[in-house]
Amino acid sequence: MNTTALQGIKVLDLSRVLAGPWASQMLGDLGADVVKVERPGAGDDTRAWGPPWVPLADGSPSKQAAYFQCANRNKRSVAIDLASPEGQAQVRALAAEADVVLENFKVGGLKGYGLDYDSLKAVNPRLIYCSITGFGQTGPYAPRAGYDFLIQGMGGLMSLTGRADGEDGAGPQKVGVALVDIMTGLYATIGVLAALQHRHTSGEGQHIDLALLDVQVATLANQAANFLTSGKAPQRMGNAHPNIVPYQDFPTADGDMILAVGNDGQFAKLCAVAGHAEWATDERFATNPARVANRVVLIPLLRQATVMKTTTEWMALLEPAGVPCGPINRLGEVFADPQVIARGMKLAMPHPAFGSVPLVANPIRLSASPVQYRQAPAQLGEHTAEVLRDWLGQGR
Repeated sequence: MNTTALQGIKVLDLSRVLAGPWASQMLGDLGADVVKVERPGAGDDTRAWGPPWVPLADGSPSKQAAYFQCANRNKRSVAIDLASPEGQAQVRALAAEADVVLENFKVGGLKGYGLDYDSLKAVNPRLIYCSITGFGQTGPYAPRAGYDFLIQGMGGLMSLTGRADGEDGAGPQKVGVALVDIMTGLYATIGVLAALQHRHTSGEGQHIDLALLDVQVATLANQAANFLTSGKAPQRMGNAHPNIVPYQDFPTADGDMILAVGNDGQFAKLCAVAGHAEWATDERFATNPARVANRVVLIPLLRQATVMKTTTEWMALLEPAGVPCGPINRLGEVFADPQVIARGMKLAMPHPAFGSVPLVANPIRLSASPVQYRQAPAQLGEHTAEVLRDWLGQGR
């Protein structure tokens, strides 16, 4: 029988909103026993971030937002008041049994409760303690609160996102999802897995200091490399690519499509399908560096050609020719896409109050220790007595 990758690992999740919960959900999907500590009566902030609200089994709206659902499956919820001495003692006792603690309080925010890394390390030297903050534990901004939108601006992402200066609608834009939070959650997961392996060989726990700003700067990727190499700051280019042409959206007879031409061979195939084989041998367009230098000439020529057929017609011609292309789907079209359906990316989990809840599947496919969906996003405090019994032996 297959087992999960992190079976036997206990995670105490003191985080809320998205970055920390994204990490703990990932760990839970991989098999860890995740206990989510929430404020009595209120819970994670995102429980109230609606509408939309998850409908109850009878169809009426609940008081739980859809937002909460996206990052909180495979966890047990306990309601504990961290401001009370009793609550602090309970969390310390749980931490003594845990392998991992995740938290996203402000720097020093848990020290007064005796729940900071040094305090919990004293009762559990093997503990892996991951702190997620806006700006990290050190540096002049360390005391500040950090939010995804703020970090997208400060970390350079918005300077690269949006229509080019001079175009209609020009100006910086944030990404349409809280991408910095999500990337930070993934980096937190990677850090925890690395720390678990280090503990496996050394017997030592450790502190993980993870900052949203650090993650955003680290994931500037090729744009950061372009700047550090040339000294020239990249500019907003809408959907165009700074290093590859043609690699952007194009109008069609009934909408838009994406062309992602990554090499000269693909460009030649595109030209042939479009009825302009001569473009592939034109010295202005024959190589990618030439196309980048002459994009202001080439892109209008391509647009004049692409508007002559519908998106579906172009897909039928370009895909068999090996030219990377695709539609710009709305979410309804995404979840109706046969490939998305075939990969099982939409799932439903049974829930005692809602009947079932729709969720997006984990994309990791492990052949020997696959992801398991054991627990729908829990109701606030649903498992308090159960966890105190299982982890601490209370109430037996």
